[in-house]
Amino acid sequence: MTLRVVAHLTAKADRIDETREVLLSLVERTRAEQGCIVYELLGNKADPTDFTFVEEWTDEDALSAHLESDHIRNLVSKADDLLAAPSDIRRYTLLA
Repeated sequence: MTLRVVAHLTAKADRIDETREVLLSLVERTRAEQGCIVYELLGNKADPTDFTFVEEWTDEDALSAHLESDHIRNLVSKADDLLAAPSDIRRYTLLA
């Protein structure tokens, strides 16, 4: 059974464009990672500070490797400057 992840991030109001660019830069590299099935970045039409990744991974090992990748470490190093709050990352299994 695959692992689903929903990661919600809120940009600082004065860093929306920079945050969007950093998040977009993750997409192609992450989609090329072993074990990545789905990796989509959503932007809230009503709130430009609101970004959400919807992800599907083959297993925990693939997700763990992703979280240790250079591009995710780069995001983490910039998070305090870009994000208004800590990321809300939740892991799910498909029930139906």
